[in-house]
Amino acid sequence: MVRRTTKRRTASARPAPVRPKPAEAVIVHSLDHARAACAAARALGVPVCLRSAPGAAGYAGPAWFRELAVAVAEEFPDVALSTSLDCGAAPGDALAALRAGIRTIRLRAPKAVRDKIVTIAARCGARLDDDRRKALDLDGLAEPEAACRAWLSRRPR
Repeated sequence: MVRRTTKRRTASARPAPVRPKPAEAVIVHSLDHARAACAAARALGVPVCLRSAPGAAGYAGPAWFRELAVAVAEEFPDVALSTSLDCGAAPGDALAALRAGIRTIRLRAPKAVRDKIVTIAARCGARLDDDRRKALDLDGLAEPEAACRAWLSRRPR
């Protein structure tokens, strides 16, 4: 009698895909703040997300934020940059931001309203920013670039 042995194939253990950590967020209130955040990100070689102040879509307007984003993107082409306009709890401001070409917005609204805005945003090639991590707010800081360097250097590389 001949005995056959078969080798069991063992599945190679594949590491789970590593998702890149989202960029740390910095809340900017001016073009100077945006430049400081981008300069720090460039010096550290890390990405950065520029967020507007809460509700800025309503009082500063989407055009202001869009122009700020364009200006820093042109000035810092080597920085991995993302932007997010905060629309507060105002769905009308969110719609105005989408019409103005803003591609990432923040909105605090009831789920039914958010779901509608998510659908509209997707049709525009935009999305809602649901990142709940703490952001560095540059309002009132005497040395915004130094604060950004400290904040962004916390990111593991």
